Amino acid sequence: MITQNAFQQEINRIIVNAIREDVGEGDHSSLACIPQHTFGKAHLFVKDKGILAGVDFAKKVFQYVDPKLQVHVNISDGTAVKYGDIAFEVVGSQQAILKAERLVLNAMQRMSAIATKTNHFVKLLEGTNTRILDTRKTTPGIRALEKWAVHIGGGVNHRFGLYDAIMLKDNHIDFAGGVTKALDLTAHYLQTNKLTLKVIVEARDMEEIQAILKHGGADRILIDNFGIQDTKKAVELIGNQCQTESSGGIDEVTLRHYAECGVDYISSGALTHSVHNMDLSLKAIK
Repeated sequence: MITQNAFQQEINRIIVNAIREDVGEGDHSSLACIPQHTFGKAHLFVKDKGILAGVDFAKKVFQYVDPKLQVHVNISDGTAVKYGDIAFEVVGSQQAILKAERLVLNAMQRMSAIATKTNHFVKLLEGTNTRILDTRKTTPGIRALEKWAVHIGGGVNHRFGLYDAIMLKDNHIDFAGGVTKALDLTAHYLQTNKLTLKVIVEARDMEEIQAILKHGGADRILIDNFGIQDTKKAVELIGNQCQTESSGGIDEVTLRHYAECGVDYISSGALTHSVHNMDLSLKAIK
């Protein structure tokens, strides 16, 4: 998994690039009509309901734009919110507040939507031993934010990228010449390069599951696009030999049915690629 230091570096890169993209040579709208040293206040007004996410990110944005900005938090990340709630108040340079406004809102609206959907899935799994995973089906350039939101919502982050775990999917297996060959090559690669990465292997049918178990080189088997009954059979076959994960078209209707098959994890790309942004607004306090 990605280290905390590497994760924070990703967050910093997102902030730097987003401000560069939005501000460019300067916020001419604010520069044109707001005196440089005018101070003011604004608050984050919630116009929706769900799980709030991105408050800590907003604090980082304000700090980057102007270290003198002060943020007074009323509602922390991971808290259920409703229309009319005030998440935080920011005090300081009016120009700086406006420079940070759009990045703060864009990030928090999307992060809150992801956290809300993740939390809904987590609640659907209550009483089972199954945990919900995100995927790499994220928005390019802001993966760290989206995975942070999944964590805030109570989900578990899968691998961050291609570098922090090995995941042999159907194309890897077919290109390598079969699942056993792919596992043999992977074992040799890890040994040669002195790597200790976890190995997750996708199985498309019972025969591939049997081949993976016979090889013994997988930490987790991804039971992909199996029906409920076949998933139960797969879990029984795998037993305690390695971890299990279900994926492929699993939604809120079928989620618990798959969990009741006994899988350790269910991965869902929908947590990050199919959400409707939470309605939030940053309003000046007169």
